[in-house]
Amino acid sequence: MGMPPRRLAACCLAAAATLAVAASLGLAAGASARPVVSVKAKIVPVPIDASKPSSPGYPHTGNLLGAPAALEATLQISGSEYFGGPSPVTRVVVDLPAGTKLHPQGFTTCSMAILESHEVQKCPKRSYAGPPGEVLGVVSFGSSRVHEKGTLQAFFAPGGKLAFYTEGREPALVEVLAFAGVTSAPPPFGPRFSAEVPLVATVPEAPYASVLSIKSKIGAGFMQGKKLVSYGTVPKKCPKGGFKGKVQITFLGGETVTVEPTVPCPKR
Repeated sequence: MGMPPRRLAACCLAAAATLAVAASLGLAAGASARPVVSVKAKIVPVPIDASKPSSPGYPHTGNLLGAPAALEATLQISGSEYFGGPSPVTRVVVDLPAGTKLHPQGFTTCSMAILESHEVQKCPKRSYAGPPGEVLGVVSFGSSRVHEKGTLQAFFAPGGKLAFYTEGREPALVEVLAFAGVTSAPPPFGPRFSAEVPLVATVPEAPYASVLSIKSKIGAGFMQGKKLVSYGTVPKKCPKGGFKGKVQITFLGGETVTVEPTVPCPKR
């Protein structure tokens, strides 16, 4: 299109997680409704090759108590408060269930130089933190607001962070890099992912891009001798009612929507 790459607002959950700064720049005139957010999550096997979207999983991983696992999540956002669509996402916070273990040791990180140059195809294979995911958004193209599909790829980044790279090709060329920090959430939750989502205008002075849906899977592993080293491990105990998580999405106008998805306990 002859258009330089622009940053596209994207968030991670996952899986996958995973991804996602409060801002207060111009909502459409008269807009007051809050976006509606839904989150579905499930525990799945650890992919053998985290760089491929349809990789088979390692045996004896997935929705089993105390087992290595990956997290698959689907986030959907609806609304009409921002130029006919939902308000742009500016921050995402994901709290995982208490007892969830994360083990980043042994994985390779993709360098900041590669990530910031957007040449992510040069990232080491062991730096992939999950298979490619999907993003659907609304962008400004000319004078119109149109849908744009893109891919979302997670990497292990320096400083114990996860990097999320989103790329779209049609109708506009868009590229975005966002980072999620990993800390501990207050009880009754466990690990917390916090991501700032950059605002994006694909056309100068046009409305920012909005996210409609994200499907992502976070989870990776490698064999060390006969032992599987997994980034994530399922809690050893499941509370009555299932594993409970928490997702907080902050939007451009400062609104924060909280969703608490539940994953059923594994069958014994």
